[in-house]
Amino acid sequence: MQLPDLQTSYSLSGEQIAHYRENGHTIVRGVAAKEEIVPYREVIRQCVLADAKPMEPLEKRSTYGKAFIQVANLWERSEAARKFAFARRFAKIAADLMGVDGVRMYHDQALFKEPGGGHTPWHQDQVLWPIDTGKTITMWMPIVDIPAEMGSMTFASGSHKLGYAVDLLISDESHRTLKELIAAKGFPAVTYGAMAAGDATFHDGWTMHNAPANPTGDAREVMTVIYVADGARVAEEIRTRSQALDLAGCIPGAGPGDLIQSPLNPLLYSRSSPGQ
Repeated sequence: MQLPDLQTSYSLSGEQIAHYRENGHTIVRGVAAKEEIVPYREVIRQCVLADAKPMEPLEKRSTYGKAFIQVANLWERSEAARKFAFARRFAKIAADLMGVDGVRMYHDQALFKEPGGGHTPWHQDQVLWPIDTGKTITMWMPIVDIPAEMGSMTFASGSHKLGYAVDLLISDESHRTLKELIAAKGFPAVTYGAMAAGDATFHDGWTMHNAPANPTGDAREVMTVIYVADGARVAEEIRTRSQALDLAGCIPGAGPGDLIQSPLNPLLYSRSSPGQ
C-alpha cells in the first residue's frame, strides 16, 4: 500500500508560536488531511491490536489502567508506522514551536481510550524523562474524529513555567496533588474540545494536563510523538526508578551527561541538514 509521505511543510503563524511559548500548549488544525490519516489509522490500529498487553475488564483496573491502552515505539515494529512517526512535517512543527534548530525522537506512543474508559489524571510527562532540557514537546494527534463529549485533553496554561513540580506518576495522587497546585497558582484550565482526525495539540513536557473519561461507544484513538531538542543531554541526576527505566528503554547505552543520540533517538528534523 502506498502511504502518504507527510514530508511537506506546515507553516505556523507567529500567533500560534507565541501562544505555545506563553501557555505551554497549542492546537494546530489540519496538520494532516483526512485522506492522509485514513491509511495510517489502519497501520496504527494493527500495531495496537498486535502488541497491546491483555487487560482485565475496565471495572477491575486501577485508575491508570482505565485511562487508555498504551503501546510505545510503534516505529520499531512497523515500517509503515515508522513513516508516520518520522514525518518531517510533524517534526518541523515541533522544532518551530520550541524555537530549536532540530529535534530527535524520544519515543512514539499510541493511546487508545476505550469506550467507557476512565479519565486520565493530572500529570506532567517529563517527570518520567531523564532529560536535562526544558525543550521537549509532545504531539497528540487523533486518528479518528473526536467529538466534544469524547474529550480531548485539558491543559493548565502556564504551568510549564514551574518546571519539575512533584515526583508523581499518573495516579489518583497526582490528580489530587496537581489539581490543588493548579488552583493555588491560578493556572487556567483550557481544552480545545472537538478535534478532527489529523488535528494535533502540542504541549511542553512540563505542562500539567489531563483528559476526561470517554462516555461514548467508540474508542478515542490517538497517536503521539515525543520530541527532544537536538543537542540535549541525559540529566546528571537520575531522580527516580521510573527515570532509570526510561533511560534504559528510550536512550539505551547512555549515561548521565551523555548526548541523547542513541539508535532510538534519530534526528527527525534539522534546519541545517537539507535531507532532514
